[in-house]
Amino acid sequence: MVVIVWFNGSYRKALAEALIEAGSRNSSVVVLDADTPKSTGTLAFARKFPERFINIGISEQDLVATAAGMALAGKTPIAAAFAMFLMRAWEQVRNTIARDKLNVKLIGTHAGLSDFMDGASHQALEDIALMRTLPGFTIIAPASPAATKKLVLEATLNHEGPVYIRLGRDNAPNIHTDSDEFHIGGSKIIEDAVDVAVFSFGPMLGVAHQAVKILRKHGIQAGLVDVYTIKPIDRDTIIKQSAKANLVVCVEDHNIHGGLGSAVAEVLSEAMPRRILRIGVNDSFGASARTYQQLLEYMGLTPERIADKIRGELG
Repeated sequence: MVVIVWFNGSYRKALAEALIEAGSRNSSVVVLDADTPKSTGTLAFARKFPERFINIGISEQDLVATAAGMALAGKTPIAAAFAMFLMRAWEQVRNTIARDKLNVKLIGTHAGLSDFMDGASHQALEDIALMRTLPGFTIIAPASPAATKKLVLEATLNHEGPVYIRLGRDNAPNIHTDSDEFHIGGSKIIEDAVDVAVFSFGPMLGVAHQAVKILRKHGIQAGLVDVYTIKPIDRDTIIKQSAKANLVVCVEDHNIHGGLGSAVAEVLSEAMPRRILRIGVNDSFGASARTYQQLLEYMGLTPERIADKIRGELG
C-alpha cells in the first residue's frame, strides 16, 4: 500500500492555537464542548481560560441550546463536537441559532472519513448537505492548518452571524503557507484550469492535488481550486475556472448528494452548463480501517483512483 506522506498537519492543533488567540483578543469568546475536549482540541483553551470554558457533557442538543443562550447574553460562543454527533442537534441549530441569526460558531471536528478507526457511525458524510439548507448559515471547510487558524479567527472575531466550521482530525495537508490569505466567501486557486477544473476542500484537497499532478504527467492540464467556503460559495471563481475546461470535477469526503458537487452543479446549471464528475462517497456510509490511507483506498478516493476516474471520463 502506498503511504500518503502529504497528510502531515493537525486540524486539532491548529484549532487549539486559534481558540487561544481568539480568547486572548476578545474577552467575550467562550468555548463549549460535548465531553471531548482532548479529542477536539478545545482542552488547550480550557486550560488557558478555565472561567470561559464549559464542558456540557455528552448532550449535543444542550451544547447548541446553551451556546444560543450565551449568544443572546452578548457572548461569542464557540461550540465544538465531533461533526457526526453535532448533527444530533440539527433541530436546535435550526430553531435556536439559524432562525434568530445568532452569533454562534459551531465547529464539527473529525468530519468526513477522518475518524477512520471508529467506522461509519462516527463519520459525518451528510453534514454539509444538512447545514447548507439553513438560511443565513456560513459554512467553512479549511484544508490546511494555516487556513484553519486564519478562518477560525476570521469567523470568530470579524464575522457576525452563525457559522459551521468543518474540520478533519489529524489528516491535514500542509498545502498552504502562513502568508496565504483567506476570507469568508472566498476560494483559492492552487492551479489554473485548462483541460479539467477540479474543485475540492478540506483533507481531500491534498488528495486532489496529487491527482492533478498525476493527470499532468499524462498530458492533461488539470487545475485545482480550494473551495474553503462552501456557503456562500465563490460563484465567480467557479464560473471562470469552469469556462476554461472541458470537464468539471468535484472531489470531497462527503456524500456526493448535497455536498460540494451539488453546490457547484447548482452554480453552473444557472450560469454556464458544464459536464460535472462528482467524486466522493457515492450514496453510502463509510467504513472502519486501521489507517486513514487504507480507508481512502477502500472508498476509491486515492489520488491514483481519482486520476483514473477523470481520465476515464475524458475518454
